[in-house]
Amino acid sequence: MPNDIRTHALVLRRTNYGESDRILNLITPVGKIAVLARSVRKEKSRLAGAVELFTVSDVVIHEGRGKLATLTGAKMLSFYHKILSDLALLELASTFLKKIERAAEQTDNPEFFEIVNQALSGLNDGISPELVALWFDFNLFCATGEEINLLYDIRGEKLVAKQQYTWDDIEQALSPDPQGAIGANEIKLARLILGAKLKIVASVDKVEEILPRIAHIPKK
Repeated sequence: MPNDIRTHALVLRRTNYGESDRILNLITPVGKIAVLARSVRKEKSRLAGAVELFTVSDVVIHEGRGKLATLTGAKMLSFYHKILSDLALLELASTFLKKIERAAEQTDNPEFFEIVNQALSGLNDGISPELVALWFDFNLFCATGEEINLLYDIRGEKLVAKQQYTWDDIEQALSPDPQGAIGANEIKLARLILGAKLKIVASVDKVEEILPRIAHIPKK
């Protein structure tokens, strides 16, 4: 039976179709959905403004009997316009969309929408691109079913505050090392990145100073 879905959405990719239509790959809280937006390239289209890149919209999607759903309604909720005025931010944001699309092709996880939405919002609000990228990569890595071990070292012993560590690429875990750059503050920040919203992480004191020391921990 035909069904209508109302949800929030971000456009991952747009493909021109026919004279005035577009096929849109959307990421939503209910997963990735490909839709046909009819006449959206016409000058007076009521859908056009709500299906631009870096726009969060409230959408209505009609699922018929065919493989491709149809976008029947869209209202803009947020437009991360500042991203478009900075080439470096634009390139980074575009990378986020591509990574989310690839991940969604392999795994259907409702967390993908929130991860990319927070990342784009952070870039738009002036949060350090380095922090946004690290937060995005850490959380995407885990949302795809992988694990970043921040509880035990390579010997299987619990991490302790007074110990310094280095990351062991082979064992995919922290290795005790008196000269290591990763200590209690770095581990706390890495755990916070995986457990808190981006804006909360950005408010941590000296976060920019700590970031480089955990940037090489595996992520996608």
